[in-house]
Amino acid sequence: MINTTSYSELYLQDAMMNLGEYAEYASLAAPELSLDDIFRMFIISGYAERFEKGDPQVISGLSGTELFIRVAEQCGYKKEKWMEPVCSYDVGETYWCGYILAFYQWKKAKSFSCIINKVPVDYVLNTYPALHTASEEKAYVVIDEAFSKNNRAYIRLQEYRNRLGLSQKQLADASGVNIRTLQQYEIGAKDLSKASLDKAISLSRVLNCNLNDIVD
Repeated sequence: MINTTSYSELYLQDAMMNLGEYAEYASLAAPELSLDDIFRMFIISGYAERFEKGDPQVISGLSGTELFIRVAEQCGYKKEKWMEPVCSYDVGETYWCGYILAFYQWKKAKSFSCIINKVPVDYVLNTYPALHTASEEKAYVVIDEAFSKNNRAYIRLQEYRNRLGLSQKQLADASGVNIRTLQQYEIGAKDLSKASLDKAISLSRVLNCNLNDIVD
């Protein structure tokens, strides 16, 4: 089998940890930026392209903290003083999002721009509860399904929720749908079109959308 991955697997772990730290530090140092903004800046700055090609200066020569500061300043986002690097990261949802996106990009061998245009960063972030204890391969399969079928209703469900600024718990509480079930709907592990009609209607009412907006 021909290896179509972006760069040698020898650098993969460094790349994953680096992009995880990038996302985590950025979310702490610039809380006014959304995670989508943080990754769009990564792409616009040109550093994403270098990362995709396995430029050792970027994927292992810089820390995630240094990478974000360079990206931010390249995009004209500057601060008089950046916060100190956080030396001990909890592997929380933001870190995991960067970590798993690096893995997905390496294995898929597509640009970050192509990936994020098809799979919203918020979608990846919201797979954390269901996937952070799973293998990288399992996460790849779930994200790749969303990449291949990016018009699926389960992505729209998440988008409507995010537009209203609702957490998964808030939507679950307001609609009466179990939060674990909602999480499975949002990553496509369960098909909302096969749910009971009252659940689907309840979700659409809370989200202020038509039923067919969230059900294929």
